[in-house]
Amino acid sequence: MLDIRDLHVKVGDKEVLHDINLHIGEGETHVLLGPNGSGKTTLLMTIMGYSNYTITEGKITFKGEDVTNMKAHERAERGIGMLFQRPPTISGLKLGKLLTAISRTKTEDIPELAKSLHMDKFLERDINKGFSGGEIKRSEVLQLMIQNPDFIMLDEPESGVDIENISLIGTAIGSLLEKDKHIVKRQKSGLVITHTGYILDYLETDRGHVMCDGQIRCHGNPREILKDIKKHGYKECLECRNP
Repeated sequence: MLDIRDLHVKVGDKEVLHDINLHIGEGETHVLLGPNGSGKTTLLMTIMGYSNYTITEGKITFKGEDVTNMKAHERAERGIGMLFQRPPTISGLKLGKLLTAISRTKTEDIPELAKSLHMDKFLERDINKGFSGGEIKRSEVLQLMIQNPDFIMLDEPESGVDIENISLIGTAIGSLLEKDKHIVKRQKSGLVITHTGYILDYLETDRGHVMCDGQIRCHGNPREILKDIKKHGYKECLECRNP
């Protein structure tokens, strides 16, 4: 699904990502952990194609196609979607209008999908205006469900969300990633950033990675990695350079 080779990325004059190598197969969901400022969000924004993130070396391949130099909307059209950690408020644009514009599903499904996330009463409201943290995250998940991407990136989906909303959001994301299907039949893939690990209680994941100082330092079972981080912090990850 996604293959990243020897990726280097600058933000302004500063190189933020170095030697990034990452392979996510079809039907797999990976978790990306790391301390604040380590480059996790930068990686997601680079994969999505945002212009403030300049690729100086390396290559991003999505479903066998080189997307390294494609614009964000071209990547979205090919099936890459993202849930943002801090999405903007958009005054004057109703949520329902946006959902209709981005839909890759039947537009008549929008009300039912909105209802499943308790967002049916928000369709005539400006996007994120006056929304609580949980409502913003549910709105983001709803947008992904309507967009129906093949590769789903989630930047801290549990951030600012209470327990009840985490359960609802985790269930919806699991459905979006086809976790109800046998692994060999899944066609959707994902990459999830988490600090707390709470989302892992509601979302089955396949592989974990730790990013420190703009590099992916280690890989393994996401729950085992999270357990070690809770016990020892990121100090051992900073010292560990095992591939």
